[in-house]
Amino acid sequence: MSSQTPQTDVRPQAQTTTPQATTGAAASLPLRLAGAALSLGVGWIHVVDQGGFPGSKTPTYVGIGYYALELVAVLVAAALLFAPARQRVTGWFVAVGVALGPLVGYVLSRGPGLPAYTDDRGNWSEPLGLASLAVEGLLLLLSLAVLRSARRSA
Repeated sequence: MSSQTPQTDVRPQAQTTTPQATTGAAASLPLRLAGAALSLGVGWIHVVDQGGFPGSKTPTYVGIGYYALELVAVLVAAALLFAPARQRVTGWFVAVGVALGPLVGYVLSRGPGLPAYTDDRGNWSEPLGLASLAVEGLLLLLSLAVLRSARRSA
């Protein structure tokens, strides 16, 4: 009887990212630049709407929402531009939230109103609000298109 030492597998391990994850729409530099610019646009519009930074928006929960949105918008732009390829799809998912959150807030604040916040109720045609809708809508459409493309190629 001979004692054998266990053999170790020296074959190269499979990559954790697929080629599709690092190519295609999610990795396209022009689309990432557009997504980052739109995300920063959403943040900038909200800084302007609150009267600059730090600005003031009352009630407190609306002001905190603005700050959170502005921070996440900057983080999304950075992720789309600088994150490793395998993490960019996550950036596009969060970009959907950066677009969708303010869209829902716009409808609620102008429609039924929000608790203790009636400043914008019925104010559907405010120019900054319309600009915000356009930028958020473009970011939402772009993000969903990129995510759809990434899903198809996976």
